[in-house]
Amino acid sequence: MSDTPQRAMTLFEWSLLIALSLMWGGSFFFVAVIVKALPPPTIVALRVSIAAALLWISAPLTGLSLKRVRPALAALFLLGLLNNALPFSLIVWGQTRLPSGLASIFNAFTPVMTVLAAHVFTKSEKLNAAKLGGAALGVIGVATMIGPDVMSGSGDNVWAEAAILGASLSYALASIYGRRFKALGLKPIDVAAGQLTASSVILAPIAIIVDRPWTLPQPSPAIGAAILAFAAVSTALAYIVFFRILAGAGATNVVLVTLLAPATSILLGVGLLGESLAPRHLLGLALIGAGLAFIDGRAPALAARRLRANAPAAG
Repeated sequence: MSDTPQRAMTLFEWSLLIALSLMWGGSFFFVAVIVKALPPPTIVALRVSIAAALLWISAPLTGLSLKRVRPALAALFLLGLLNNALPFSLIVWGQTRLPSGLASIFNAFTPVMTVLAAHVFTKSEKLNAAKLGGAALGVIGVATMIGPDVMSGSGDNVWAEAAILGASLSYALASIYGRRFKALGLKPIDVAAGQLTASSVILAPIAIIVDRPWTLPQPSPAIGAAILAFAAVSTALAYIVFFRILAGAGATNVVLVTLLAPATSILLGVGLLGESLAPRHLLGLALIGAGLAFIDGRAPALAARRLRANAPAAG
């Protein structure tokens, strides 16, 4: 596995991260719309299959190369499982029971998962006191969002919330594993198309066997448009941007997008779908955000600067 050190992101990478947060924040909105008409396995299979097809069709314009992709097929299948098949399925199933904004907030735990996984699986992104404290704040934030139901086991949504957290862990492992593809000579477009093609091969048979899609009611034009936007913008284009950031700025930086995405998802859910959130959900997100400020070093650095500025002059 490639193990390049984490570094600060450039202004261009930050702009890409913000764009990615809009694409992935919108994905929770699209799922909330589509899940009312189609079952989860079919939704996920359509998402990855259409996205993969769009990337291969656009290959003459994007420089996507089957010659580069073919030697890395085995690795791309594992990435497709970790980064698409498993987390997409868990999130869509979770959104059958959770509002889109709340699902995106739970997904914001991904950077904390990544920090913990990176400590185990990499040499360059080890835990220190600040990161450990940040991870603890993140755990407290998630516990705050779930509330007392997790202790009693009586909450109707606990398993759905656990599914979103499982997706966060899968994303974390994928972001670490995905760094190896730069060393294999693959471009971001190659990795995006390869993993989506692999996940299509994994998910399409499952959807056919479980859902028997030919027996489902034909979706409305609005649902069809949502599926196309979901696949084209929130999947195909989003993964090109994701792997571009990952190749340059590292695993811990790129998953910061999961903290930015809830803002988009919450605004769309509240404004267009009439969803609502409890105060504890926003408090939990704030705690996760504070934890990330420690994880990426901003909070300790700011505290150190203020201490130096307020310290009395020697002599």
